[in-house]
Amino acid sequence: MSESDDSMSEIDAQEQNHSNGVGGGIPDYIMNLDNIPAKLPTHLELHKTRVICNIDAPQHTDPINYSGAYAALGVDNSVRLDNFCQNFKVEVKRFTDEDIEFDMIGIDPAIANAFRRILIAEVPTMAIERVYIANNTSLIQDEVLAHRLGLIPINADPKLFEYPDNAGGENNEKNTIVFKLHVHCVKGQPRITVKSDALKWLPNGSELIADDTKPNAESKPKTFTSFRDNHDSKKKFAKNPPAPKNLDIILAKLGPGQEIELEAHAVKGIGKTHAKWSPVATAWYRMLPEVVLMEDVVDEMAEELVSKCPAKVFDIEDIGEGRRRARVVNARACTLCRECIREKESEDGADKAIVIKKKEWEDLISLRRVKDHFIFTIESTGAISPDVLFTEAVKILEDKCERVITELS
Repeated sequence: MSESDDSMSEIDAQEQNHSNGVGGGIPDYIMNLDNIPAKLPTHLELHKTRVICNIDAPQHTDPINYSGAYAALGVDNSVRLDNFCQNFKVEVKRFTDEDIEFDMIGIDPAIANAFRRILIAEVPTMAIERVYIANNTSLIQDEVLAHRLGLIPINADPKLFEYPDNAGGENNEKNTIVFKLHVHCVKGQPRITVKSDALKWLPNGSELIADDTKPNAESKPKTFTSFRDNHDSKKKFAKNPPAPKNLDIILAKLGPGQEIELEAHAVKGIGKTHAKWSPVATAWYRMLPEVVLMEDVVDEMAEELVSKCPAKVFDIEDIGEGRRRARVVNARACTLCRECIREKESEDGADKAIVIKKKEWEDLISLRRVKDHFIFTIESTGAISPDVLFTEAVKILEDKCERVITELS
């Protein structure tokens, strides 16, 4: 038997062992071959890590998570905890009282989307749930007024309160915040605007007497709450008492002689129950844009490229001898409008001839998105600071993972 036959027999034997589950992972005979690359070729690395945004449609949009996707090249594509810890980063780019923008680098799109969904639907806040109306002679209906009250962001730490379901139906100081609103437009006076600053916090609980209360001279009339402890006496409310976050929200307008008197009870909840408990106005992310000039774009074409981009991604630099060259100055601002790679449309035959002589813009400019680099933006309603929102989302995701591990173990 020839030497080549011996080699083929060895390979066949190793393939048989691999098919029977011997060795697992990348076949040993592949790893023992010569000229096995330690890294992926450039075109495969681009396929793995970038979304290519062509004029018609994006390409390579799916993440490649299969561990043996590149086994034939000797590259292990499995997810490793040490690699994740080494590559994962969070970089804050903008932070205000209302919103935050940060980069999450080195994660899967599913993780980024999990944070988005948790922020919208599972981070708890306080919101007005029950409205007891004693008098309403305004033009706005009771249910509409109650709905508007429910959408007011309440500045109160939800961690200081319990969910109402945990109290067995009792409305007490552990699960309820009570606000009072009583406004009246005097006859002969101009119309007044009722805003959220008219809501006054009642630290002792409800003051309205429940309808089913029977008169008894010996006992105190029953109200809609059963507060055993005064909120006002607690240190946690001394410096930051519960109140609407924005005091300028219009609730109603009253004409002469009209009046509104009510109590609003805020409880703890999450956005999946009702949107009024959602702590974010919006939470969204996008992959990091990457704009690459495949060739030098000079002179007139450089000026045309700069004028074509509405996001001001490109600029012109002087390269000497009276020549100019386009360069990428703000790739992060790219919105993928694709105006830079669209050909100029003209009804003039002469202009068409000029366009034909030019190389297609799509060959000159490569628009890409980095698959594991996400620009995340959180806009808070004001009830909770945006940085705290993301921290709470991380804790909730951690609890979910721990429950899964516990159930599987």
